[in-house]
Amino acid sequence: MTDEQQTQDLDEGEIAADYLEGLLDIADVDGDIEIEETGTRTTLKVGESGDESLAMLSAPEVVAALQDLTRLAVQSQTGEFSRVVLDVAGSQDARTVELRALVDDAVSRIEGGSDRVALPSMSSYERKLVHDLVAEAGYHSESEGEGRDRHAVVVPK
Repeated sequence: MTDEQQTQDLDEGEIAADYLEGLLDIADVDGDIEIEETGTRTTLKVGESGDESLAMLSAPEVVAALQDLTRLAVQSQTGEFSRVVLDVAGSQDARTVELRALVDDAVSRIEGGSDRVALPSMSSYERKLVHDLVAEAGYHSESEGEGRDRHAVVVPK
């Protein structure tokens, strides 16, 4: 079987899981990896929510770095852009709670008279969550900036 045929036989989730298993082995950290595919997004859940053995890997900046590395590993094998999302020990749920608090604060500031409230820079996935949370609250948001400086801005409807 050629390398090209092997790559075609592997899917994005399997490639990402293999890469992450290698990283976890190097770091001598145990963590079961579960692959969830929904629509166009593949999510890899590493360990269970609150797993203390993964605490050092579940900080938002560490998860973002691991996610970027995993996406690059997948892209190098498939030749296609990867949208793999990582959830390390429930980090995704914890981040959603943080984003909800940011949105609630922004909405309060809009209701207090602010014309617009810019949120911190975040990934496209996080901005999507923010846009959904803002819409649920009955307000409007848009993304501004480029690259790593891209962020959501909340405005009145």
